[in-house]
Amino acid sequence: ATDPLRLESVSKIYPGTEKPAVEGGDLLIQPGEFFSLLGPSGSGKTTTLRMIDGFERPTAGRVLLGDTEITAKPP
Repeated sequence: ATDPLRLESVSKIYPGTEKPAVEGGDLLIQPGEFFSLLGPSGSGKTTTLRMIDGFERPTAGRVLLGDTEITAKPP
């Protein structure tokens, strides 16, 4: 890929819950960068990856590949 991946203020609140799984996340991954998410169980790692992959839609915020918004695109 030649475009950076960006998350802009992404949040995810699952239906029936009050506490966000992810809240206000910002992230920039440049092409060719090695990236990993680290954190304790329940910290939002899987939810963040699922939003990047298109398996979950953020409650708020945007996911972009280069200048193209991919927030609502399918996996």
